[in-house]
Amino acid sequence: QEHLVESGGGLVQPGGSLRLSCTASGFSLDRHTVGWFRQAPGKDREPISCISNHGDETFYADSVKGRFTISKDINRRTMYLQMDDLKPEDTATYYCATFLYYEATYSRLEDADFGTRGQGTQVTVSS
Repeated sequence: QEHLVESGGGLVQPGGSLRLSCTASGFSLDRHTVGWFRQAPGKDREPISCISNHGDETFYADSVKGRFTISKDINRRTMYLQMDDLKPEDTATYYCATFLYYEATYSRLEDADFGTRGQGTQVTVSS
């Protein structure tokens, strides 16, 4: 059975950084496109980044492009989201997931649907 567990969320000041981790069990991270989405209270889920199964392609939503970096370590079964220059509007619960489907224009992630997902980790950006 596929399973994902996130960690690394917390409270950070605007302009600060956090690194989220997502550990997989029951499957290898080179089996699926995997990535992250977030959801803030009262808002729709927002896919923010994904990485192809072989790790040779990455995609980002415009809202995080240039500030967030996705990566994965197949041997460690772990995916990461390095988040820099955080803004209050980045406050949300962040989920890692397998991506069943995604739409992208060049490297811009525009839409996605998700399969297995973790329980989420809270990120709060506030002074």
